[in-house]
Amino acid sequence: MHLQDGVLSAPVLAGGAVLAAAGVGWGLRRLDEAAIPRTAVLAAAFFALSLVAIPLGPTSVHLVLGGLMGLVLGAHALPAVAAALVLQAALFGFGGLASLGVNTVILAGPPVLVAAVARPLVVRAAPPLAAMAAGTAAAASVALSASLMAAALRLSDVAYAPAAPLVIATNVPLMGIEAVVTASIVGFLLKARPDLLGRSAEVRP
Repeated sequence: MHLQDGVLSAPVLAGGAVLAAAGVGWGLRRLDEAAIPRTAVLAAAFFALSLVAIPLGPTSVHLVLGGLMGLVLGAHALPAVAAALVLQAALFGFGGLASLGVNTVILAGPPVLVAAVARPLVVRAAPPLAAMAAGTAAAASVALSASLMAAALRLSDVAYAPAAPLVIATNVPLMGIEAVVTASIVGFLLKARPDLLGRSAEVRP
């Protein structure tokens, strides 16, 4: 779900850079020492998983675990994703440096927003419902990311308009995969490390 350099217009690139800088700065200000290890682990997971991509025209489709990052990291997901994208662009030319801001907004913005809505249910609900809410949040995060990508393409050039529905449609299978994987991981965390999800050590049956 990375946009390559040379695809987007200058105004879209500039707008994405401004939004990404603001979001990453906000996330860094909220990052404390205790959160650094889990932020680094999930950033590494994102880095590795998103390198295994299926090219799709100017973009690509891959597993990102954005919903999980949003639920566990909250605002810290923004600098985590940005750092991983910088390394991918610098080391592998994946995504590109000019598109870094837009890609950060597309891949990190939706998980943070969706998790803010879903997190209260994940924190308070019984484990089966909490895992289901996490899976739904993961699917919604992918849908929103795909929609933002389609919007960025459409705003850059009207010639990309026919590609916008294709970008969203090709991410539908990814929505299901992300939902299942995230729900499974959250189900495990509810038993092993509920504190990572903001729950007390005692998980309700």
